[in-house]
Amino acid sequence: METELADLVHGVGHRLRRGYGERLGPLGLSPGQARALRVIADAEPPLKMVQLAERLRIVPRSVTPVVDALEEAGLVRREVDPASRRSTLLVITPEGRVEYGRVREARRKVAEELFAVLTPEQREQLRELLSVVDHQTG
Repeated sequence: METELADLVHGVGHRLRRGYGERLGPLGLSPGQARALRVIADAEPPLKMVQLAERLRIVPRSVTPVVDALEEAGLVRREVDPASRRSTLLVITPEGRVEYGRVREARRKVAEELFAVLTPEQREQLRELLSVVDHQTG
């Protein structure tokens, strides 16, 4: 049963990622850039690059091209950390906030379409069960 369950979860996750990637295409963002934008948008206070890498669970050197692309698109800007002039903070721009709203909507629509076969009660039950598994330690 575990293998079957793992396969099902993997398959649903793959379908979510594929659908999300397809919806992000017209926005000009990769899934990795969208994740980084989400983390930066939700951060309070603004994050340092190393903190973003930790939250994304990637090595710090891998976050630089992601932030470079977001900055080039005008969605994020780097600011000197007033507490430590040697550090850089990542701040979402007003354009980035608007784009983040589009990203959230794209994600919501993909999930809505995928889980439309479930009743609202089934969706809530699935959310609760996955939440239990997600929050286990070890």
